[in-house]
Amino acid sequence: MAHPVVHAEIRSTDPDATRDFFAALFGWAYSEGAFPGYTFADTGAGDAALPTAIGPLQGGTDSVIFFIGVADVDATLAQAEKLGGTIVQPAQHVPGVVFGVFADPLGHQVGVAATS
Repeated sequence: MAHPVVHAEIRSTDPDATRDFFAALFGWAYSEGAFPGYTFADTGAGDAALPTAIGPLQGGTDSVIFFIGVADVDATLAQAEKLGGTIVQPAQHVPGVVFGVFADPLGHQVGVAATS
């Protein structure tokens, strides 16, 4: 299985201010997401754009995270931990997707996601 980057998000203590900043800087517009305060950015690139969202913190601090497509989120998180990484956000199940976040041994946070 290929493992492409499939999603990116900015997790913010103030998502509205973050959206305002990127709207002013890049002209992004936003549509509502799956839960309150979580929105997807319309970057103007149509289908060529990587799905990118801005939302509230989901634990931790402000961050920018990209998500890599995997077949099994739980197995990938377990393997990351076996290789010296740490689980930042265990597997979360939301309609249509399972995702989680790990940190590599140097602390870089990376998400993994699979369609459900």
